[in-house]
Amino acid sequence: MSRPALPRLLAAALIFAATQAVAQPKDEPAPPLPVEYSDEARREYSRGLAQARELIEAKRWNEAIARLDELAKQRPREAQARFLKSVAQAEAGQASDAAATLLALAADFPELPEPRNNLAVLYASQGNYAMARAELELALAAAPDYAVARENLGDVYARMAALEYERAAALDKTSRSAAQKLKAVRELLAAPAAQ
Repeated sequence: MSRPALPRLLAAALIFAATQAVAQPKDEPAPPLPVEYSDEARREYSRGLAQARELIEAKRWNEAIARLDELAKQRPREAQARFLKSVAQAEAGQASDAAATLLALAADFPELPEPRNNLAVLYASQGNYAMARAELELALAAAPDYAVARENLGDVYARMAALEYERAAALDKTSRSAAQKLKAVRELLAAPAAQ
């Protein structure tokens, strides 16, 4: 009777593993980071973001957008400059450009809820509550504990409810219920936000 081949295979595997371990150099230094990730480059990027924020606060939208475009080209995998650009675009009244920036940002960084939340705010400001709701649901799928998106979703539902109560009141002018609910929702929407 012949001996099983398993011990020979096991011995061959151990010899192969040992030769591979010897062949692999140990403690090789990590390759250097690209220049754009140096400490100085990170500081420069942060300074650029601060400059852009100052330009936005000064309502110098086009200068802010140009500065943010430069920063985005320098560090394309950083979301901050692109997100801030969408804020500048929205503040400048360029809602469609802001929406395009946010959609691209959401596509590149689906794990971030903020682009979806801000896109929802843009849609809601245009009266497109169904699209706003959809974006907020995507934001909450990415970050279920994102309180701002939860509050904004409540606002969208309240605005949608107000529209439906208006329609109901218009269809049945004798219904006091729809008118009372509409009044309550409008009061809710007019209430100042808690700080």
